[in-house]
Amino acid sequence: MISIIISSVNSALLQQVSNNIDATIGVPYEIIATNNSLGQQGICEVYNKAMFKAQYDILCFMHEDVLIKTKNWGATLVNLFNNDKRLGLVGVAGSSYKPVTPSGIGGVGINTYYSNLIQSFKYKKGRSRHVYSNPDNQPLAEVVCVDGVFMATPKNIAEEFMFDEITFKKFHGYDIDFSLSVGQKYKVSVTFDILLNHFSEGLYNDAWMEENLKLHSKWSMHLPVNVSSFTQQELVYIEKCTFKRFIDQLIKFNYPISTAFKMLWKNKKFFQINVKLFLKLKFYIFKKYLAFNNRPVVPIETY
Repeated sequence: MISIIISSVNSALLQQVSNNIDATIGVPYEIIATNNSLGQQGICEVYNKAMFKAQYDILCFMHEDVLIKTKNWGATLVNLFNNDKRLGLVGVAGSSYKPVTPSGIGGVGINTYYSNLIQSFKYKKGRSRHVYSNPDNQPLAEVVCVDGVFMATPKNIAEEFMFDEITFKKFHGYDIDFSLSVGQKYKVSVTFDILLNHFSEGLYNDAWMEENLKLHSKWSMHLPVNVSSFTQQELVYIEKCTFKRFIDQLIKFNYPISTAFKMLWKNKKFFQINVKLFLKLKFYIFKKYLAFNNRPVVPIETY
C-alpha cells in the first residue's frame, strides 16, 4: 500500500527507522532507500528516481533521522487519501501562509504553523519537546506547504508534478517547492493523527539561503500563498517581521546589500499596499547594513 522513499546518509539511522517502520506502519509497505552518503545527488534527483521504482499507490518521502510513535499510521494515511480525492499532499508540519519574503515553511510575527511532532536537537543543545500547534483544533488542517521530514502523496500526483531537480540540486527548498506545485491543483494538509520524533532541528546556513532565494525567484509571481483567515493588516505584519529576519540572515551569511534591495523591489507590489511600510523597510536595510559595516573590529591578541 505504501512505498517509503528515503535518501540515506547514515546506515545506522536507516536500519533504525526501517525497524521502526516495520513495527508501526500496520499495512503492506516497501522501503526504497538510496545511499547518498557522499551527497553525490541532490534530494530531488534521489526522490524522482525512487518514485518510478515504487510498486504501491501511496508514496511517503521521509527523513531517516526519525522514529514514528503512532501505531498503524499507514492505515491512517490510506484512509486520508481514500476519504478525500482532492487531497494531494500530507505532512506532520506545515504553514497556512507562505510569505513573499524568503523564509522557512512560513512567516514570523504571527503563528502560521500547524505541527505535531517531537523535536529533538542535533546542532544545538536542547531537550526534546512536543511541538504541537493546531490553531483550529482539527484532525486535518489545510496548509500551503509542509516540511520535508515526512511527506505523503499518491503516486500519480507525485509523477504529475515531480521534484524540481533542475532548480534544486542540493538538500533544501524541495519540500516547499513541491508543496506549492501540488497546491495549485490539490489540497495540502497537516495531519494530527501521526506523531514522530525528529532528531534534527535542521541546519539554516548559507546553502539553505542560496536554495531559498532560488525558490522565491521561481515562485515570485505566485507568492504570497494563503489559506488562512488572517486580515490584510495581519498579513502585512507577518511580511514586515519576516522581511526583517530575512535581512538579518542575509547579513549573517555575508550577502551584499543589493540582494536585500532586489528582494524588496521584486515584492514592491505587496509592500506598497502600505507605502510607509515600504519606506520603513528600505530604511531598515540601510540601518542594519550600516551597523554591520561599522561594527568595531576586535584586535587579535598576540603572545
